[in-house]
Amino acid sequence: MKVLFLCTGNSCRSIMAEALFNHLAPEGWLAESAGSQPKGRIHPWALAVLSEKGIPVERLSSKSWNLLSGPFDLVVTLCDSAAGEACPLVFSKAPRVHWGLPDPDAVQGSDRVVMEAFRRTFRILEKRITTFLGRPEVRKGQLPSLPDLRAIGHIASEERVR
Repeated sequence: MKVLFLCTGNSCRSIMAEALFNHLAPEGWLAESAGSQPKGRIHPWALAVLSEKGIPVERLSSKSWNLLSGPFDLVVTLCDSAAGEACPLVFSKAPRVHWGLPDPDAVQGSDRVVMEAFRRTFRILEKRITTFLGRPEVRKGQLPSLPDLRAIGHIASEERVR
């Protein structure tokens, strides 16, 4: 299974989702991330959160969706602006769902407050991705229905999964 995580800037949420999926998914499954207007750098606090969780960061990069070749089995948008953008034709056959998250880079405050926003984003992504990977149909290499995929996007880190 090949999953694409999209955010406009490809510097925080989509990068964390890519790394987390690749860390948790069965061997041979792959996640990539990209953006329509990539910042060209990964936010240092996104890298810090991934590193403190023991998730490899060496191969991560902020990149344009124009550099990807596909095909993808699933496209997941993580920011509201990416959800409304027209994706390149190469992604058109893959189901597309929105698992929106607030941008942790937009949080104002002390380093402690901002870092907690990045950790909360990670926890939500972790809950959503583990829920996705734990579904019986996904374990068989098949996608859940679109309504079920969309429902995963409403899970927050503090919620219990049914």
